[in-house]
Amino acid sequence: MNKVSIIGAGMTGSTTAHWLAEREFTDVVLVDVVEGMPQGKGLDLLEALPIIGRDVSVVGTNDYGATKDSDIIIITAGIARKPGMSRDDLLKTNAEIVGNAATETLKYSPNAIFIILTNPLDTMAYLAMKKTGLPRERVIGQAGVLDSARMRAFVALETGVSVENINCYVMGGHGDEMVPLTRHSNVAGIPLREYVPADRLAAIVERTRKGGMEVINLLKTGSAYYAPAAACAQMAEAILKDKNLIVPCAVYMNGEYGLSDMYFGAPTQLGRGGMVRIVEYALDDDEKQMLDKSAAAVRETHDALKKLVAL
Repeated sequence: MNKVSIIGAGMTGSTTAHWLAEREFTDVVLVDVVEGMPQGKGLDLLEALPIIGRDVSVVGTNDYGATKDSDIIIITAGIARKPGMSRDDLLKTNAEIVGNAATETLKYSPNAIFIILTNPLDTMAYLAMKKTGLPRERVIGQAGVLDSARMRAFVALETGVSVENINCYVMGGHGDEMVPLTRHSNVAGIPLREYVPADRLAAIVERTRKGGMEVINLLKTGSAYYAPAAACAQMAEAILKDKNLIVPCAVYMNGEYGLSDMYFGAPTQLGRGGMVRIVEYALDDDEKQMLDKSAAAVRETHDALKKLVAL
């Protein structure tokens, strides 16, 4: 049986464990520093599995040793954004948390693939790769899967069409400068720009960019967790089942889209070794301009990280 360890048993981590256990393709280990909390959530989830007829192991622990021989490590640990807080405000605190989680788990699972969810996401993925010394194929950030799903949900609400008929693609940094590719998105093969009136499409793009903060402002005491967790589960399944699924992920750029030495959201093929390849769209001038603006914002956070942490 496959093994996935999730570092951080808060709402996102525990919900990721839920989605994974329900899909029944991997055993799950839930790790957190808070004593009793991962154990309680793990036991509660384990006791739910007979009801839905799923045979997997779910373990909650405070010990990194329990993650030994994991195929995938998912890092969700870190403080969440609060209303009025930007992702960049989280940088210093979460850099310490993610850096420690990545290096500690690597000791027990030297062959693992890492999926990073902690914000600021692109920069935390960069930190994890540098701290572990792993090749870029094995450290991937979850961002575009979530952003694209939000856009698909909003298009479905606007059009009344099933989400299964809607394909949307979002590139760029996981933040307000993300790049929803309306020209490459479609409803049952019909280009989105033809299917949705321009003013409504512009509103959907803006809502997608602000999707995370919209949830935060409504909740007031936390941030999104159902959709980010489902996105992590989809990525883990694509990797462990060697599906070669192409989804937008935060990946280390080595010349793709004219970018280097940074993590950035791009369509990525996922297989058993992690990142198989980055898919490059032909971008028009407007899309290239948006992409460059997003890349500049991400690079700024990368540069801020380098001033705080020795990499």
